[in-house]
Amino acid sequence: MATYHKPEARTIQELRDIANKLRLHSIAATNASKSGHPTSCASMAEIMSVLFFNTMRYKVSSPRDASSDRFILSKGHAAPILYAAWAEAGLFPSTDLLSLRKIDSDLEGHPTPRLNFIDVGTGSLGQGLSVACGMAYVGKNYDAASYRVYCLLGDGESAEGSVWEALNFSSHYCLDNLCVIFDINRLGQSEPTALQHNMEVYRRRVEAFGLNAIVVDGHDVDELCKAFHEAANTKGKPTAILAKTFKGKGFPGVEDLEGFHGTPLGGKSDQIVKHINSLIKNNGELQLHPQKPLKDDAPVVDISNIKLSTPPAYTVGDKIATRVAYGSAITKIATNNSRVIALDGDTKNSTYSEKLKKAFPERYIECFIAEQNLVGVAIGAACRDRTVAFVSTFATFFTRAFDQIRMGAISQTNVNFVGSHCGVSIGEDGPSQMGLEDIAMFRTIPGATVFYPSDAVSCERSIEMAANTKGICFIRTSRPATPVLYKNNETFQIGEAKIVQKTNNDDALVIGAGVTLHEALSAADELASEGIHIRVLDPFTIKPLDTSAIIKNAKECKGKILTVEDHYPQGGLGEAVMSAVAGETGIVVRQLAVKELPRSGPPTVLLDRYGISSKSIVAAVKAMLKN
Repeated sequence: MATYHKPEARTIQELRDIANKLRLHSIAATNASKSGHPTSCASMAEIMSVLFFNTMRYKVSSPRDASSDRFILSKGHAAPILYAAWAEAGLFPSTDLLSLRKIDSDLEGHPTPRLNFIDVGTGSLGQGLSVACGMAYVGKNYDAASYRVYCLLGDGESAEGSVWEALNFSSHYCLDNLCVIFDINRLGQSEPTALQHNMEVYRRRVEAFGLNAIVVDGHDVDELCKAFHEAANTKGKPTAILAKTFKGKGFPGVEDLEGFHGTPLGGKSDQIVKHINSLIKNNGELQLHPQKPLKDDAPVVDISNIKLSTPPAYTVGDKIATRVAYGSAITKIATNNSRVIALDGDTKNSTYSEKLKKAFPERYIECFIAEQNLVGVAIGAACRDRTVAFVSTFATFFTRAFDQIRMGAISQTNVNFVGSHCGVSIGEDGPSQMGLEDIAMFRTIPGATVFYPSDAVSCERSIEMAANTKGICFIRTSRPATPVLYKNNETFQIGEAKIVQKTNNDDALVIGAGVTLHEALSAADELASEGIHIRVLDPFTIKPLDTSAIIKNAKECKGKILTVEDHYPQGGLGEAVMSAVAGETGIVVRQLAVKELPRSGPPTVLLDRYGISSKSIVAAVKAMLKN
């Protein structure tokens, strides 16, 4: 390990002075907004001072520079001190801090990437470390660059299981470019934390997860400088700095007392500000710089215009599961772009992400059965446009990570989620494995695109389009093998539906997707034998939905629409269609969906039992025509 040289006394004092300036900024900002968390900021003031003005390497002129160190503030409620650090570094005037939480200010209550120095939104606690792991994994294994990743957590959020999922991931992959800082200030929001200041228990737990654990006085600048030096020179494992701190440090009458969480100091401010000012030795402009110069060694990355290496090559009528087509498609786009990666939660032989692993093992990240961390790692991997990340697992297991996905939208991430084993059509595995809520979940995500390919050709094109689409994408894939419907040269567009069967005298418009589209086609044949004709529409994307095509074709089909979906009624295809035609007169919609808790059984039996089979479609169409 490189020899540690203690900073000069002048430097130590300047770092102390900066810490107190950050406290003053946090007080002023939260007083101006009449809201915020000044005591949570105060506990981490020395940590932020040492990080930003002695340890980290970054470009103030370009905060998201690819070679700069990364910093994630997982305890996002302490945003004012993060904003203050960047202001003191010279990114913007410190007077801007007084706009904290104002409606026209990007200095929001918790950090979001509306700010050019924020990579991800934080504040839903327990998530920042997973994101940091994704950044560190990319830095170590793909960029092979010098930048380091720092993540600061509160002790309260360490009760979240996702934190320990991330710690496990970080040590398993030997992320020695990652430094985790726990701000252990003893107090949570409503009462003391479970471990309070039991630093030895923290140390043992973190070491048990395979990290290099360093316990420090979080208000001792020299100890912090030394700890960050050790972290940077520890090889083969990440480091966790366990900093014993005090909430409201430096605030007389407030420090280490309950009842001051999320509360501006108000009338107490004058006395506290006077006390802090008395601790500052140098009130002039400080000229501290990062300890080491930035090394510009992150490679230039191009993740634009990603294409399949070869077009789809299927035969119409052949049966191919869309989950299998996903594996083929992601391998094809990975062939054309070295920054396409796959992440999975130990379901790769079911989702078929294993196809990419076999072709490019270094570009597959196994996250094991820890879906919250899986999603967070992917968000981190996609940050600063370093990778095109595809995350796959059973569709239903994404519900466990809904908060991470929701925060991904706030973080403006471009992660692509692929959920297989949707609906009752998976069969005997039963309801715990059936994705029946996933469309509803992803439809609620702001800016998300929801693909529902119904055959192998459209699935490959979905993957290609998702790789080039901004925002969160969800591709719903099915377990059963279904016939190929489209020719290999068929073109697809987001938000454009396909009519897969029609006549000039159709009695109803039937809209299905995935397995139910094929059930609709079977129903169409049976109905035609009885002189009843239905038009069958494949929406391709559920969000955005092709509203104009649905309305146009419904009007051509006597105003009757039947939706059929392997999903619960709430929030799925049927409700999306109902919303699309809500303002139209003369259109009636009937919905077939899984309307009760399903059970195990053969897929065909389950489709019939829960009313979404071709038999059910035939009966529903006949019933509509009678009315």
